[in-house]
Order: sequence, then C-alpha cells, then structure tokens
Amino acid sequence: MKVTGDQALVKKINKSIVLHTIRRHSPLSRAKVSEMTGLNKATVSNLVAELCTQELVTEVGPGESSGGRKPLMLHFNTMAGSVIGIELRVKQLTAVLCDLSGGILYESDFSLDNHDFPYVLEQMKKLISGLIISAPESPYGIVGIGVGVPGMVDENGVVLFAPNLGWEMVDLRAILEAEFSVPVTIDNEANAGAQGELNFGAAREVRHLLYISAGSGIGSGIIIGGELYKGARGYAGETGHMTIEAQGKPCSCGSRGCWELYASEKTYDNPDLSLPAHTTPELVRYAAGGQEDALHHFSTMGEYLGIGVTNLINSFNPELIVIGGALSEAEEWLGEPLRRVVAERTLPYHKQQLEITFSKLGSRGTMIGAGFSAVMHFLGDIRVTL
Repeated sequence: MKVTGDQALVKKINKSIVLHTIRRHSPLSRAKVSEMTGLNKATVSNLVAELCTQELVTEVGPGESSGGRKPLMLHFNTMAGSVIGIELRVKQLTAVLCDLSGGILYESDFSLDNHDFPYVLEQMKKLISGLIISAPESPYGIVGIGVGVPGMVDENGVVLFAPNLGWEMVDLRAILEAEFSVPVTIDNEANAGAQGELNFGAAREVRHLLYISAGSGIGSGIIIGGELYKGARGYAGETGHMTIEAQGKPCSCGSRGCWELYASEKTYDNPDLSLPAHTTPELVRYAAGGQEDALHHFSTMGEYLGIGVTNLINSFNPELIVIGGALSEAEEWLGEPLRRVVAERTLPYHKQQLEITFSKLGSRGTMIGAGFSAVMHFLGDIRVTL
C-alpha cells in the first residue's frame, strides 16, 4: 500500500521527530540531531529555528567541540507550559502540576467521602483550580489536563464503567473541557501509570512491559513493542477482574473470585481480620514496627499478587514487571512473597531475563503519566503507520 503526504504533512512529521528527539535526549547539537534522525543538516536547522521561535526549544552553549567552532546546544524548554495530572482513587483524589518533562511543581490531594459524581466532580474542580492558580508564568500556560480513572474509558474520554466508583457512561472529558477550556485526556489509571514508568520511571527504553497498578483495586497497563496495548476496543488491562478463585468472593463487577479481592486494599475491610489499621500508609508504619498482624497480612497479599502476576507473565512474556500504585510503598513486605510465588509457578522460559521491580515513581506514577499524555497532546505526537 502506498502512503503519500503533501509537503506540509512531511514537514509537520519531521518537525515532530526533531522536537521529540531533543525532548528525549537534550542537550544536543544540531549536528547530533541530524545524525540521530537521519534528516539533513539544513532541514534540522530550519526546523530548530521554528521550534526556538515557538519557545519549545532553547539554545544554550557552547558545547564540546572535536575541532572548529563549538556548537550551540539545544534544550527542550520544559517550562514552556504546565500540565495537570490527576488520579481518581476510590478514597482519594490526588493531583500534580508538572512541567513539560514530568517534573512535579506542586502537589495536592483530597479525601473522598463518597463516589457520587457531582460530589467528586466538585472536588476535582477545586483541585484543578488551585493548581492553575499555582502555575508559574510561561509562554503557553496550562496546556492540558490528564486524568487517570479506575475503570474502562473509551476514545472520547467517556468513563464507560468504573465498578469501584459505581459510575457508568460519565462524559468526564467533555465536562472538564467545558469548565476549564483546555484539552483534557482521560485514560484508565493503569495505562497512565504505565506511561509514567515508561517515560520517567523504571521502564525507560523497555519494549515489553506490564505495569501493575495495585491500590484500591488492581489494573494493568500493557506495553507491547514499546506501544501501549489497549485491545480491540480500548479496554485491555482489567486484570484485577480476572478470576483467581473459582468459587471466590462476589465482586462489584458482577463476577466472583477476582484478583483484586485478594491482593488490593480491598482486603483491609475484611471484618474477620484483626488488622491494626485500614490504609496502606498506616499498615506500612505498623509493619515497620514489627506488628505481627500487619506483617502477616502483607505476606498473604504478596502471595496473591504473585499468583496474578504469574498468570500475566505466562500470558504476555514481558521483559519487565513494575508494581505501582499505593501498594508500591509496601515493597519491603510484599516483594519477597510475590517473587517467591512467581519463581515457583512461572513457566521456566518465561522467567529468563525477566525482572520484577516496584515503581520508582511510587504512588505518583499515574498522575505523572496522565500529565504526560496531556503533554503529548499539546506537542502533537505525530506518527505514520504503514
């Protein structure tokens, strides 16, 4: 099949290539950009001049020279604008204001008393408004808002089904865009977390990644060949609702025996357990102090996490598993039982060169990833698929 484009489209694609090369690898000279992209030096110089005029790229120099005049070095202007990244959790709203390279400028959160949409929306508006006021002056101001939600989201930013919130068919993107007049991106929170790790965390340069978001529920962001995999209709990754106990507990999704009933923060609400606390930060403090019930509970959760992770490894054969979300803060107690179960149950060849790690971004991964999606929308991540 022939794919053709007019001169304007080719220029737009080349400009995007140059911009993202500088964004990922700066500081760079023009000659290095030319070498890395395969574009001739005259084309690179013209496109860099436009990007400098747009204040997306800045020149700082001089750099090192192997002979002759020292080159001016090109930097991505991370402060050309700001983005807001939000994670909607079952019991909490968390948000960050980031520069265009994912650096956190401000952070804010709010505890949720209930999941009624009007109430949650009102708190979300307050958080966003507060971060907008805090944003530093920049050429482009607030360029976008990214939101990660614990549920299924379509390509139009409609939350189709979020069982842990009791939401169905909520047109969140349209509502927020009408309120704040900036582009809004909505995605599943695990997909956003995977983007955060892939671009800023433990998974840089990884081609085949499974990001497990473990907190109030469990979801997975799946990276195949360096690209986010969403499935036929965009809903892949609802792994928290894969059955690990055939006759297990009933779940809010309508099924039973779901993974997240045994390996997420949902386990804290079991009245039959004598837990000293019912939030991850509190249990972490008790575990750090050697409290027996907290240690035992984390050990059991780690084993159940390992069972689900084993199923995913045997299904997808990834090179890296990253455990993120709120439970990543409990790595010290979850890590050993999780890795032990995986070692015992995973098929031999799937274990070769497989690494399991916990998020380097901690509980902020989804917010940073959601913000990154807003950055990509602003910068125009243009790709041509043949």
